[in-house]
Amino acid sequence: MNLRTRLLILVIAAMLVPAILVGLRFVQNRSSEINAALADLAASANNIANDLDEKIQGTAQLHYGLARARDLDTRDKAACSAFLSDVREEYPQFTGILTIDPDGSLFCDSLRTNRTLDLRDRAYFKQALVSRGVVLEPVFGRLTGISVLQIAYPVRSEAGALKSILLASFNLRKFAEDHHKRLLAEKEVVLIDRKGTVLVAPSGAGWTEPVGASIAGSELFRFAAAPDQQTFQELTDREGRTQVWAVARSPSTRDAGLYIMVGRSKDGLVATANRRLYEDLAILAVASLLLLAAVWILATVSVGRQIGRLATMAKKLGLGDLSARIPSPHPRGELGGLMTLLNDTAESLQQQRTAIADLNQKLSQSQKMEAMGQLTGGVAHDFNNLLTVILGNSEHLADRLAGNKDLHRIASDIATAAERGSDLTRSLLAFARKQPLQPRDIDIAGKIHEMEQLLRRPLGEHIECTFVLEPDVWLSSVDPGQLATALLNLVLNARDVMPLGGKLTIEVRNASLGESDLDVNGEPRPGDYVMVAVTDTGSGMTAEVATRAFEPFFTTKEVGKGTGLGLSMVYGFVRQSGGVVQMQSEPGQGSVVRLFFPRLATAPNEHPSPAERIVARDGSETILVVEDDDMVRAYVESELKTLGYRVITASNGREALELLRRPGDIDLLFTDVVMPGGMFGPELARQATGLRPGLKVLFTSGYSQHPVKTPDGVDDARILTKPFRRQDLAAMLRATLSGTGR
Repeated sequence: MNLRTRLLILVIAAMLVPAILVGLRFVQNRSSEINAALADLAASANNIANDLDEKIQGTAQLHYGLARARDLDTRDKAACSAFLSDVREEYPQFTGILTIDPDGSLFCDSLRTNRTLDLRDRAYFKQALVSRGVVLEPVFGRLTGISVLQIAYPVRSEAGALKSILLASFNLRKFAEDHHKRLLAEKEVVLIDRKGTVLVAPSGAGWTEPVGASIAGSELFRFAAAPDQQTFQELTDREGRTQVWAVARSPSTRDAGLYIMVGRSKDGLVATANRRLYEDLAILAVASLLLLAAVWILATVSVGRQIGRLATMAKKLGLGDLSARIPSPHPRGELGGLMTLLNDTAESLQQQRTAIADLNQKLSQSQKMEAMGQLTGGVAHDFNNLLTVILGNSEHLADRLAGNKDLHRIASDIATAAERGSDLTRSLLAFARKQPLQPRDIDIAGKIHEMEQLLRRPLGEHIECTFVLEPDVWLSSVDPGQLATALLNLVLNARDVMPLGGKLTIEVRNASLGESDLDVNGEPRPGDYVMVAVTDTGSGMTAEVATRAFEPFFTTKEVGKGTGLGLSMVYGFVRQSGGVVQMQSEPGQGSVVRLFFPRLATAPNEHPSPAERIVARDGSETILVVEDDDMVRAYVESELKTLGYRVITASNGREALELLRRPGDIDLLFTDVVMPGGMFGPELARQATGLRPGLKVLFTSGYSQHPVKTPDGVDDARILTKPFRRQDLAAMLRATLSGTGR
């Protein structure tokens, strides 16, 4: 046997195993494609369910808004129906929107048919009577022939009494048709209720049951209603056609008694995979024949061994093992270069995977903090309006009950509780970065030096406190009061983690941050800053606790010993001031929190004069009060009249401008910052001073998305933060009217 024959035999033997493996891989690929098609079938069902969940959530939000609409809170049936009709035109996915009285009778209807209905026997109505949220029930209309999802929402008064039930009928047929178009008619969509009634049926020839029919005893219904997690089911119809069905496992839709299924013929599902398998096997056969013609000349034991190393590396990479490497020695020539390139590629991919995972974590943290900030800011805004009324009226009660010791004490307790609520909302607004700040251009090191005794006082003798204040630090625009509160929070936190004593260091120095210097959310904010660092030698934090340290209401202290708002307030204040927060902590190694405040771009031209003492006294001027909240407006009007002022009120900016255009004296405009109707307080002030030059302006705000800036043409405007006491209101009014120091 000559050498060429021997080599040919060796090549054939060497190729036999890889050819078998490749063939097996093709078979595996076919199986994977079939599994992918099945997964796509399940994903389609779950996507439809998720989309329906979003539609339900959107309807719940619509209900929530409608429940608070003034046009709905009326006993005028025609007006109510007209309003719902306008709403339905904006939401064509509903066949109807109506309100039901607590006795089960239809009150108003978006269709405006003046029909009479008694809905007491409907399941969704009974459930809505005792529910606090939306109630769902799929229904097939025997008369209309349309399947809908009834979405009911109980509208309750502030005292919890049921006023009415909002009902929206979501069109399931149109919803299914839209999804069927997205599925390119390759899949069929079926919707069934818990009784087995077909709500939506496919239009294909393979389905025989009409809409409204019952399939309660069928294999398909048993599969859909089964409580287990079986995802797929093959069913054969009477004509021998086999369908593969997937059912959505969404808890919300199943709890509502709605089963969403997507089906496809088995032949169509596997046809693509079979065709690709045959093509791959044919390509493999042709390639093998061509390869035999060339490789048997070039194949050697050495080349085969090196190729084996490359194949092993490639397989590991294909399985996702980016730590795999081809070890030395590498051969010379192209194979060695390929091994080096493969190693370098794996190294690069591993670094990219690490970087992507890190970015995902940072993005998730940033989005979570921002979302929580939006939520807390909105809650604090509503509370501040309520607390203004509670605090003011409790002062009235305390004055009038001065002769009754017990009732006077109760009124004082109400005021104290309202002030504590104000502290809570102030912390929430600080985290949400919506608190009204009063920044000043200050030397932070000098300010902290003035606060030294205040910061030392709560520590106790068992904690050593050191101040390291660098001279000639840059000026920064910071609210001094909020700075003091933030530092005091950090000092108290440090004290609590050093119960047996330790060392606390407060440091102030200039610092420049680069792209690699990240805040607690992983964001780079390069620039020049004044750094304030608070370092303790306490117990420290784990990495998991550190990632949540700045979340509102998160605390590791015992119940009743901490609100969890300290660090969140610090975070919000620094970010609202345009700064950066960093923290380092390890268990047993203590913690350091660094606050970075932006360097003032230019030095101030002059130093602000010290504030004069404001003396509150009664007045006789005319004040225009603009406030959209009825209770707050009534309270302010009463207080101003008590103080001797003449009061004119308006609920929005347009109404206020009409009053300003009329003749008569108006000495001061007292306006809320954020109001409905498209005109906020600063814009109202700008137009008002245009109509009446020299008009004094006093703003009030429960929160502001941005710092309140004095508009052009408005001189010496001030802001009074909600909630406020009577003396605060009186003093600020006199200061604004007299033009005294702010």
